[in-house]
Amino acid sequence: METLQIGFWVIAGLVVVALVFDFMNGFHDAANAIATVVSTGVLKPHQAVAWAAFFNFVALFVFQLKVASTVGKGIIDPSVVDHYLVFGALLGAIAWNIVTWYYGIPSSSSHALIGGIVGAAIAKAGTDPLIGAGIMKTVAFIIISPLFGYVLGSLILVIVAWICRNKTQRRVDKWFRRLQLVSAALYSLGHGGNDAQKTVGIIWMLLIAAGVTAKGDPVPSWVVVLCYMAIGLGTLFGGWRIVKTMGQRITKLKPVGGFCAETGGAITLVLATSLGVPVSTTHTITGAIVGVGSVRRTAAVRWGIAGSIVWAWVLTIPCSALIAAAGYWLGRGLL
Repeated sequence: METLQIGFWVIAGLVVVALVFDFMNGFHDAANAIATVVSTGVLKPHQAVAWAAFFNFVALFVFQLKVASTVGKGIIDPSVVDHYLVFGALLGAIAWNIVTWYYGIPSSSSHALIGGIVGAAIAKAGTDPLIGAGIMKTVAFIIISPLFGYVLGSLILVIVAWICRNKTQRRVDKWFRRLQLVSAALYSLGHGGNDAQKTVGIIWMLLIAAGVTAKGDPVPSWVVVLCYMAIGLGTLFGGWRIVKTMGQRITKLKPVGGFCAETGGAITLVLATSLGVPVSTTHTITGAIVGVGSVRRTAAVRWGIAGSIVWAWVLTIPCSALIAAAGYWLGRGLL
């Protein structure tokens, strides 16, 4: 009985830690959803985060749990998972999120979590538990998602410019200030759908390892609801340090540009979520913003800022993996 009680509290504690990560994911990535709509002056910051948080949660009713399945069963062999591994993975992801949030770097919470899972698994059992197909699919989208966002953002802007070629700038701004509400909602829907499911996946992984649920059983509904609530609350509190970088430092945006960037990013996220690929919302929206800026003129993009962001992307998985490996051994001493 005592062992079961200790096991219960360990599991409960790790679920809470996972939800803290989910909250931080929303907090850290809030800027991705609201930076363009705030920087163009369409909404005030507190209005924008409320708008984004609402659609983060609404995503619960829109998407199937394909991303959760990839994270829970497609990155490492579920048989190697234990509470030490989950603790290390979460510690690595949370620590990297804190570092990048503090310095205002829009890195990927998603890849921090994937790196954390991989690092903790290697610390426990070497490379044997790693599932190459799932990892390679995730790594490939480090390149594919910003590239897709770039192409869609720039293409949508070209189409919009042609449609509005005979309209005054004042009328175009008026239209797209309203349409940006739609594009921000769509982007937040994709953000919630993809990112909340990553936390669903790691909690699911923990519950299967603990024998609380069988491998073939569906995810408990309470896990799904709590994860979507946590990311929505995180977004509601917002990550203000990153808003300025995303909204103004890469390139200056007007409402039409904000609409095109958000729409391009939203299409990418919805497609990836439907395919079950855990992508980075940060990578996606950055690519779309750069695409919109480069259509105006190449000099409109501050490539030095964009380059430093890319370096953060490259370092995220190995750095979070290293921290997670240390976290695994720390967990063995504490739990």
